[in-house]
Amino acid sequence: MSARRDEDFTGYVRARLAWLRRVAYLLCQDWQQADDLVQTAITSLYVHWRRASAMESTDGYARTILVRAFLSERRGGWARRVTLAGQVPDAPSVGPDLGDALDVRAALAGLPPRQRATLVLRFYCDLNVDQAARVLGCSAGTVKSQTAKALASLRRALEPDSDAGPVGVEQRGNAAGARGAIARGAIARGAKEIGHG
Repeated sequence: MSARRDEDFTGYVRARLAWLRRVAYLLCQDWQQADDLVQTAITSLYVHWRRASAMESTDGYARTILVRAFLSERRGGWARRVTLAGQVPDAPSVGPDLGDALDVRAALAGLPPRQRATLVLRFYCDLNVDQAARVLGCSAGTVKSQTAKALASLRRALEPDSDAGPVGVEQRGNAAGARGAIARGAIARGAKEIGHG
């Protein structure tokens, strides 16, 4: 019985490890921390594997563990006390220009952890408001307000510097709406591109 359980668990982790690492990276913005976060989540998933494997969505259960581990780590003192110096250079990427993805990554990294988690769940994991609220352990209204605040911050961070001079009220309204759509699209595209690192 235990061997079968271990085999099922190992098969699941092998199949979903890359996805878990991408979600973890989007949350913490660092591949080494993402690996640590995934290890924590996998350990917890193993302990609760009987329940997780019986769930309708094992991915949803694993994602919830991952997000809650991230938020718990950010609430704890370690993340505030320890600053690691030095950067491990990223491996060169072959593929499309990732300029937009890098801008989104920098803007996403500047958000508070709860807002970042909300955006990752809503736009990368494609969860609706109620599903995200269950993962985060909060109300749907909180998810909506966190999403609105996070998108407003991203819009400001992604807004290009303009030398065009003053903009009329109507133009400003149209530009704000366009930037909102661009920010939401950029999050989805950028998250999926940088998530493959």
